[in-house]
Parts: sequence; C-alpha cells; structure tokens
Amino acid sequence: MKKADKVALILETLQAYYPNPPVPLDHRDPYTLLIAVLLSAQCTDQRVNTVTPALFEAANTPAQMVQMQVEDIQAIIRPCGLSPAKSKNIHRLSELLIRDHQGEVPQDLEALEALPGVGHKTASVVMAQSFGVPSFPVDTHIHRLMYRWGLTNGKNVEQTERDAKRLFPKERWNDLHLQIIFYGREFSPARGLKWEHDFLLQQCGRPSEQRKWQPSTA
Repeated sequence: MKKADKVALILETLQAYYPNPPVPLDHRDPYTLLIAVLLSAQCTDQRVNTVTPALFEAANTPAQMVQMQVEDIQAIIRPCGLSPAKSKNIHRLSELLIRDHQGEVPQDLEALEALPGVGHKTASVVMAQSFGVPSFPVDTHIHRLMYRWGLTNGKNVEQTERDAKRLFPKERWNDLHLQIIFYGREFSPARGLKWEHDFLLQQCGRPSEQRKWQPSTA
C-alpha cells in the first residue's frame, strides 16, 4: 500500500474510532496543563491525574506555587516519580513565568522550551491543547505506531515528528496525535499485541511488523 493510501486509511479509521479525542491530563488552564504535562514525564497520565488535585488545591497559579516550599511540592508529587527534579523545575518555572511573562504561560514554542523541565514535546502539547496551535507532539506510542505502519524509519522522535508533519494534514495534527495515542494504548501496544484487534496493522503495517505479530497458520 502506498504511503498516501495508508495516510488516508489511518485518518479515516482514527476519526471513526475517536471522533472527539479528550485531553487525557486533567487541567484547568494553560498553567495547570503545563504542570500536568511536566509531571507526566516517565509517568502515566492516570497517575498524574490522581496527584494533581492535591497539588492544584495547594497551588494552581504561578504566584501561589512560588509561595510553596520545594520540599512541599516534592512531597505531593512523589508518586509521579523524579520528584526532586520535577519539584525544583515547577518552582523555578513558576518564578520565571512571573518574572518574564506577567505570570502567564507564553503562547510561543521557544519561550516554553526555555522554561526549566519543559522540553519540545511538553511545549508542543501545551501549544496544541491549550492554544490550538497546530503541533504534533510525539510520544512513545506515536513513535512506535508510525514505525509499525511504515511511515517513518526514524530512530528518534524528532525524525518521527518531521515525518508525521510531512504526511498528515496540518488541520488534523492536534486531534490526530491524541487519536494515535489512544489507538496505540487500546489496540497496538508495545507488548502483548493481539493481531485480530489491530485493524491498522493488518491493513497498512510494515511487512516485518505484520510477520512479527500475525499468528502462524501452520
């Protein structure tokens, strides 16, 4: 199947499966989304969503967050992992938002990436989900599925993001990156994939991936 045909099938299928994909991290505004995405590094969205209510009850604005001690932030977010680094980054980025951005989350990718603990993926998520700016944040699910579908040979998420942006229409990026994540979690996991459930692997998977997962007929 040609790449253009794969893209068309993927777009059609994912829109049918997930017509209105929700933002998986609970948040109130751009600031609380930024904090939630930062916490999600090497942590599941579900766990983040169990931790953020207590954190945002204590502080849900930069001004409130800088009044907290780093140790108190760390104690609340400990279940998310990497809490020493994450708590320092949350406190420091809150200081910088007040100092440099009038206490607001900037609607600018480079300005976001300049904040402590905020990498390209985190910044892209905020741009897409808070501000509606077309972005294509690539996580492990998207990286895996783009390879599994034969749409990238990228050895890293940067190459996968470039390929995704080149292949998929810009107006679909913000929903599509969520749709791919949901599909990957539900039907196309890294381990324990069930061939009969993964329609897109059956239809447009790269041959080596199809051979890997297709049940033997012998």
